[in-house]
Amino acid sequence: MSTYIELLKEVKKNQIAPVYLLYGTENYLIDTIRKEIVNRVLGSDKENLSIFDLEEIPIQEVIADVETYPFFGDKKLIIANNPVFLKTKPDKLPFEHNLDVLDVYLENPVDYSILLIIAPYEKLDERKKISKLLKRKAAVANCEPIKEKDVKGWIKSLVQQFNITMDDGAYEVIESELSTNLQLLEQELKKFALYVGEDGHVTKDMVENLISHTSNSSSLRLVDAVIARDMHRAISIYRDLDKMNEEPIALIGLLAFQFRTILRVKLLRQKGYSQFQMQKQLGVHPYVIKIAMSRERQFTVEKLQSIMDRLAETDAVMKQGKMEKQLAFELLLHHLIQVA
Repeated sequence: MSTYIELLKEVKKNQIAPVYLLYGTENYLIDTIRKEIVNRVLGSDKENLSIFDLEEIPIQEVIADVETYPFFGDKKLIIANNPVFLKTKPDKLPFEHNLDVLDVYLENPVDYSILLIIAPYEKLDERKKISKLLKRKAAVANCEPIKEKDVKGWIKSLVQQFNITMDDGAYEVIESELSTNLQLLEQELKKFALYVGEDGHVTKDMVENLISHTSNSSSLRLVDAVIARDMHRAISIYRDLDKMNEEPIALIGLLAFQFRTILRVKLLRQKGYSQFQMQKQLGVHPYVIKIAMSRERQFTVEKLQSIMDRLAETDAVMKQGKMEKQLAFELLLHHLIQVA
């Protein structure tokens, strides 16, 4: 079994296997490999592409198509989605999958067809004979969502792919802002690569100026504006969020998370915790801890607790309908800037 990146590299080098199995719940990874296989096998000619849903069509019919010689061109590609027979508890279907037909095919695949089986499941039933055979005979990739600890490695692989270099600070900002959203990560890195050109260098300042902000990252900028006592910037960020249809109540939750993290980091720092120990204790991204540590010096514990109280009060006012939400949020920003 290959990793996702290893399998993708092989496909890009035109090292095409007769049978593929992609499984996991990260659609972005599955779609990326699927598109690359389609492109490498068929190019722009999609006449020899067949797509089946194994919740509706038995595997024996799919294999019959796989074994039929292509009418046009040299190669054909057959994609079989939802192989329920690989699940621990298969769904009940109005027909039976004859897995013996698949077993026989895997032992001796034809050279004019590529079979791509896509199982969008968290895991497969490893005890089944067919699962073991597929893992032995097919090119297999686990397309599971990446873990937070692997994000930096993923960013580095994309940076190499786009032939650019990047500051350590730029890595930190991207990692924190975009987290494990692989599609957004690739889109943003592609944008930075176009901005600096091939062999160009991306700085932290470039990233901060060009990155597409998520609501969570915008709450970080909102806290920065409050700390800087910059009411104009705070209102501007809030209005950008409003255009993104972010609810004021949800924004209070995001602000509460930021200030609560600053408070907890302050209290842990007073107890002598290291940055690594804080990250383990709070279970948040290391960059979030680093930012909170740089901010906590500007607040007393009492001031942070007062801010948390005011956030809770505004939340209650909005939920009880005592004040129009937008007005309540702008008054909240005024108050936070006065006490910061």
